[in-house]
Amino acid sequence: MKLTVSSAPHITGKDSSRSIMLDVIIAMIPAIIASGLIFGPRAIMLIAVTAAACVGFEFLYQKLMKLPCTVGDLSAVVTGILLAFNMPSTMPFWMAIIGSFFAIVVAKQLFGGIGFNFVNPAIAARIILATSFASQMTNFVFPKSSSDAIASATPLSAGLTGSYPYMDMFLGTTGGVLGETSAVALLIGFAYLLIKKVISPAIPLTYIGTVAVFALIFGQDPLFHVLGGGLLLGAIFMATDYVTSPYTLKGKIVFGFFLGLITMAIRVFGSMTEGVSYAILIMNLLVPYINKLTRQRPLGYIKTKKNAGGKN
Repeated sequence: MKLTVSSAPHITGKDSSRSIMLDVIIAMIPAIIASGLIFGPRAIMLIAVTAAACVGFEFLYQKLMKLPCTVGDLSAVVTGILLAFNMPSTMPFWMAIIGSFFAIVVAKQLFGGIGFNFVNPAIAARIILATSFASQMTNFVFPKSSSDAIASATPLSAGLTGSYPYMDMFLGTTGGVLGETSAVALLIGFAYLLIKKVISPAIPLTYIGTVAVFALIFGQDPLFHVLGGGLLLGAIFMATDYVTSPYTLKGKIVFGFFLGLITMAIRVFGSMTEGVSYAILIMNLLVPYINKLTRQRPLGYIKTKKNAGGKN
């Protein structure tokens, strides 16, 4: 009998990067459909443009740098869809393509590609676009009918607690970016990811719960804060990114708590009405430290002591 000697891990799962990304894409389909129904055909076109641009930039960069082509893992498609989810339907296509370039080339490929980016590429690109093209990124509309689009502020930007019916906010018939308005579509995707065990519920539930608790502490409506902005989109699809989130359960809980704290601090005390993107970006940068502080020590581990001379 021949023995195979190899390094750990010795037990591997059947999941691959492609299968995981495919599940994420499937989970986003309800939100894609909802964005088309709420904002019209241009929303679907914008999603197609950013997804195609992200795939194209990844392919071209890897060809120019003579790197193995990894577009087949579908991570660029996921980034493109998430980037479109963070834009209004009126976003000019050429600006969306600039955002796609930043997400793939600057935030992802220049740091080594999938698995090496230290921030979520879609979040980084969204912040760059919001800084560079502020008026276009806040030009929110939603179709009153198939041929009549009207300008509409988001519930958070209008500051109208209670003025938007909760059912409208739940279904998504309010102003906002493509992927954030329909809570029911996002929750369907969340349920799918949990059933498929693609993500852990620790980060989303801790994040959303922390926002709700601090809303109560600040004397505000917690349901309004949960449904009225990009919290569900960020908590379910962006804060749970494998590369830029902690890998320990304790770390995930700490991560989610501070995401909620920062989000509410920005919403309540800051000049911006939304704080999800900046909260995720800040916490992405702290993930290595969270992992280090919350990692499990090996069984029987004994911490060594240093003597006065600095030697063991």
